[in-house]
Formats: sequence, structure tokens, C-alpha cells
Amino acid sequence: MNILDDLKLQYRTGGMVQKLIFWNIGFFLFSLVFFYSFSVGKFQIPTWIALSSDLGNLVRTPWTLITFNFFHAKFLHLFFNLLVLHFAGRLFSTYFTDRQLLGVYILGGVFSGIIFVLSYILIGKSGLLVGASGAIMAILLSVTTYAPFMLLRIPLIGIVKLWHVTFVILLLDLIQLPLDNTGGHIAHLGGALFGFLYVKLLQSGTDLSKGILFVLDFFANLSKPKKKTPFKKVHRNTTKKVVNSFSEKDITQKQIDDILDKISKSGYDSLTKEEKEFLFKAGK
Repeated sequence: MNILDDLKLQYRTGGMVQKLIFWNIGFFLFSLVFFYSFSVGKFQIPTWIALSSDLGNLVRTPWTLITFNFFHAKFLHLFFNLLVLHFAGRLFSTYFTDRQLLGVYILGGVFSGIIFVLSYILIGKSGLLVGASGAIMAILLSVTTYAPFMLLRIPLIGIVKLWHVTFVILLLDLIQLPLDNTGGHIAHLGGALFGFLYVKLLQSGTDLSKGILFVLDFFANLSKPKKKTPFKKVHRNTTKKVVNSFSEKDITQKQIDDILDKISKSGYDSLTKEEKEFLFKAGK
């Protein structure tokens, strides 16, 4: 199995956290090719991708409320965001579904973008915003609101509660708010607010993620080609056939289930080369 096949397998079996990480890396590489200016040594993300604080630009390009959540202007920004996404996403998946994770990521990002635009209008500033920080903070605050006393083992520190970690991250945003990257920190806090509200509404019976997921499913179904069902002549077989209780299909499925269970317990890297190849072939 080559590296490309290995990456394809990880994408298919890694869950929504893995997919979001792959998407962010993919869009970063895309922007590196098309939007990086080597003459000035920085990215120049266009206004039809980055979120502008100008209300007129937002009205003309409303999709930027979503696109800005998948692009980053610096490698370190991407790196640290993906670290927190991996951390928060795995915790989120302990209590919620992958579909809810995607819904919170998108809605949290949109909400953080709206807070950024409104705040900049109020304080009379202008600027562009890119980065997944607001969406990731929504995921982190969602799981923190739901399970604040979850115990975590932090290297060199020891065992702490989840709310301790989240509190420190929020405190750093508040401290840096008037110093540098004001728009980014506003977006972080906006995403955090959405994560808190999402869980409180969920506990009262309202799942905000269902709306955006319905829209995504609608467009996904539109893009799928409709399969024509050919007319089939049915022959009745009157001969009784004895079938073994465990068919080859049953055995294969059991092997797949065992491998997926191993991934969930020990991670993808714990698989042997033979198990990776078997899972890749089974997924074709």
C-alpha cells in the first residue's frame, strides 16, 4: 500500500475530526499555490474567500461566512488550530455524533464570523478574517459545557478538569483582545459563545445542527447522479439450498468490525500492514 492509499484509508475511517483536519490542510496547500506571494512573504487571501468586516462586501459575498473557516494565513496558525481541533474533536465525539460535530463546526464558524463583523462595525475598525479558530472554539466549549468535570492528564502538569483547560484558553483570548489580532480573538469568543448556547439548547430539546445538516444533505443529494433501475426478469428457484451459518461475507464483515474496533481503541497507527491493506481493499 502506497502513501496515497494510506491517506485515503485514514480519511475514510478516521471520522469527522480526521476529515476536518484533512480539509483544512488541503485548503492550506491550495492557498499556498494560488494565494501566497513570495515577493512579500505572506498570503494574500482574496475577499471572495476571507470574511470582510465591511457589511457591503459581506452582502455581495455571503458564502465567505463559511469559506473563511477553512483557510489560514500562517502555517503556525493552522498547526495550533489543528492541535486544538484534534483535542477538542476527540472529546466531543465521546458524547456527540460526527454529524453534530460537523454542524457545530460550520454553525460555530458562521456565528463567530457574524460576531466579528458586528463588533468591527461597532468599534469602527475594518479588516479581513480567516481561520478555523472560532469554529474550533465552538466545539471545545460545547464539550466543556456538557462535561466540564471530565478529567484530563496533561504532560508535565498532571490531572486537570476540562473546564480548567478551557478557562485558560478563554482567559488568554480576553487578555490579548486589546493587544493584537483583535478580530481573531473576537471570533474565538464568538465561537465559544455559540458552543455554550448550542449545548444549553440541545439539553432543552433543540439541536441547532439539524438545520445546517439538512441543507448540506439536500445539496449532497442534488450532486449525486440518479441511478436507473434496469428491468430485471425474475426466475423462481424451487430448489432448496443449504447455506452455511457463516458465509464468506459474514467473515469479511467480522474482520472489518474487529479492525475498526482496534482503531477506536488504539488508533489507526496500531494496525499491522496486512490489516491496513485488508481494510483498504474491503473499502473499494
